[in-house]
Amino acid sequence: MVKINNTAIGDGYPCYITFEIGPTHDGLDSAKRLIKHAADAGANAVKFQISDPDREVSDKTQMFSYGILKNRETGEIETVEEPLYDLLKKRSLPDDQWVELKKYSDELGIDFFSTVDFKENIELLVKLRCHSIKIGSADVNHFSLIRQAAKTGMCIQLDTGMATLGEIERAVDVVRSEGNENIIIHHCPSGYPARLDSINLKIIKTLKKMFSYPIAFSDHTPGNEMDIAAVVLGANMVEKTITEDRMTPSVEHVMSIEPNEMKDFVRTIREVEIGLGTGRR
Repeated sequence: MVKINNTAIGDGYPCYITFEIGPTHDGLDSAKRLIKHAADAGANAVKFQISDPDREVSDKTQMFSYGILKNRETGEIETVEEPLYDLLKKRSLPDDQWVELKKYSDELGIDFFSTVDFKENIELLVKLRCHSIKIGSADVNHFSLIRQAAKTGMCIQLDTGMATLGEIERAVDVVRSEGNENIIIHHCPSGYPARLDSINLKIIKTLKKMFSYPIAFSDHTPGNEMDIAAVVLGANMVEKTITEDRMTPSVEHVMSIEPNEMKDFVRTIREVEIGLGTGRR
């Protein structure tokens, strides 16, 4: 069991529900609206992505491919390309706006955390009195970054992406070497959206056998079916991207849920937990 803010996460506790906002907001106002939707729906937390595109992307013409929703009725998805720098720039905010978003989340009683890419991001989260730090899958072997995050004493969430089990073990060891046992390991299938044949939800059981820490599922698929299955398989946390409009022609909106679906998403997870019972007669 670990804690984010005052909420216990692990076997025997309710699934911790995080709504991801990082890639789907287009500035301070839309970020605030999405935080309000998440809080109203009963989610435990909102997650953002604090980044510095000018440091992350050296080639401003590097392209990134992803799917957008072309037809709401048929679910038709079109694959498009856009410069990675432009995508990251859309979600980049100045420090004073991160301060405002954290304060707004506190006012609404919803936990706030973020993925980080650089040491300065970690320092900002400490200043914000953030509730957790997430390490993106691309940085699962960026041990100096992980070590710096672990030193804060915050709960460290590790995205695993396509990492090997050995790489995950080494990342966990780095966190533990700093005396931090507040660790959550995310199964995070790649793709925007993820292909069904790449989701591999059964790895959740493998991770639960290998590690004594909560296991989470970061969902990159439309709908809630994979989240329900993940909870049934023992996921202690689910992370789902939210949007104001799934038709928005930008990355990750296609696999997000909209405001009128958010309460149902939370309710469904809670009902599944009740329906699973205790395993005893």
